Amino acid sequence: FGRKSEKLATEEAPQLPLFNEAEAEAADPSEEAAEAAEETPVTAHTRRRGHRAPLPAELPRNEVLHDLAADDKVCPHDGTPLEVMGEETSEQLDLVPAQVRVLRHRRLKYACPCCRQTVRTAPLAAQPLPKSQASAGLLASVAVAKYADALPLYRQTAQLARLGLVVPRQTLANWMVRCGELVQPLINLLRDRLLESGYLRMDETTVQVLKEPGKTAQSTSYLWVQQSGERERPVVLYDYAPTRAGEVPLNLLGDFSGYLQTDGYAGYHAVVAARGLTPLYCFAHARRYFIDVLKGLGLNPNQLPHKPPDKARRPLKAVSFIRRLYAVEQRWRDASPDVRYAARQAESVPVLRELRQWLDEMRPKVVPETPLGKALGYLDRHWDGLIRYCEDGRLEIDNNRCENAIRPFVTGRKNWLFSDTVHGARASANLYSLLETAKANGLEPYAYLRGVFTRLPAATSVGDIDALLPWNITLAE
Repeated sequence: FGRKSEKLATEEAPQLPLFNEAEAEAADPSEEAAEAAEETPVTAHTRRRGHRAPLPAELPRNEVLHDLAADDKVCPHDGTPLEVMGEETSEQLDLVPAQVRVLRHRRLKYACPCCRQTVRTAPLAAQPLPKSQASAGLLASVAVAKYADALPLYRQTAQLARLGLVVPRQTLANWMVRCGELVQPLINLLRDRLLESGYLRMDETTVQVLKEPGKTAQSTSYLWVQQSGERERPVVLYDYAPTRAGEVPLNLLGDFSGYLQTDGYAGYHAVVAARGLTPLYCFAHARRYFIDVLKGLGLNPNQLPHKPPDKARRPLKAVSFIRRLYAVEQRWRDASPDVRYAARQAESVPVLRELRQWLDEMRPKVVPETPLGKALGYLDRHWDGLIRYCEDGRLEIDNNRCENAIRPFVTGRKNWLFSDTVHGARASANLYSLLETAKANGLEPYAYLRGVFTRLPAATSVGDIDALLPWNITLAE
């Protein structure tokens, strides 16, 4: 994965570019063009643009009262004092910059006034990093900035310095490693929930670790992502591994049984065979092969000519079939699994029959070693796993959600480039797991992580840890 946009102009369900930074993806319309309600002259009538959306009702409001000067509160006609008859109200967004403060813990001490032999001191609440000066809030802020917002630690050091706080980058790094260790019990519970699912998605991407035993600093290692397929209580887990070999998913999947959706990489074949899993493949990956054929012909999939050359006819036909399948998915995206199953049987299965017939006709006519031949070969070899999504309404047509879960890491990797140690890579994987699982469950990342860092140190049982799972935790307002 990781190619540039391969979307055709009329495609129903595009996959966004993986490596683009947010700055590159976002358009930059002016406030006037994007938000203001302006009048645009058009022949025969005047078109009015839509109004800006109201500001979120849940945000706190600070009242700013605007009043007339005393001299203006008198009627200019007869000198009568004016009376308030109402008000006009408008709202604008305000942002209070981050502030650094010190939490001063005062632990009261008690003594017996008679014998003075009994002395008791109020205990300090369990801290996320004992003997550290970092609070749960500061640790959550650093973690979210790095792992959710892709802000490297050296930039965070500069930000803190502007606020009057000198914290070396290495100190921030040590905090993150220790936080990654702290949340391991919670990660273990999330893994248990993940493996209980009957439908998983997996993918992997590269990571460079400088100080890895037995490997040079330039060697490539991998970050693997596993994602539960169910819509309720989703789990996203990241794991560091030094290789892309088949034993890695074999170890990660434990005693999982059910559907495993991947991009068709051969490294997954061993675990599918060893565990008796049901393979499910990715139509977006199959489509890419045909998109690459078009690009090889010098065509831009986003700007096709009105009459494409004859050589493009076959790959365009394949993409057209796949586009029709995605159109069905788009129409029934929010439906229940039972409704999606019925819709696919009625609408997608006939398209798949047409595609299979066309594929069987094309294979003998195309040289296997050509780009089009390889695209047809991939589609043929993975056919059973590609069409399997139609047998269960829970299943997805592609592995895009799992690939999307890797994007935060890929964006961050562009900024911080590498991990220093294996220990640090594993700690980072844990924190990515918590943040992405929280986001998948609709939680605000900072609030969730702060809640975890505050309560996890005091947990003494599995029940205490279970209460911190994203779908169980109660976050303070």
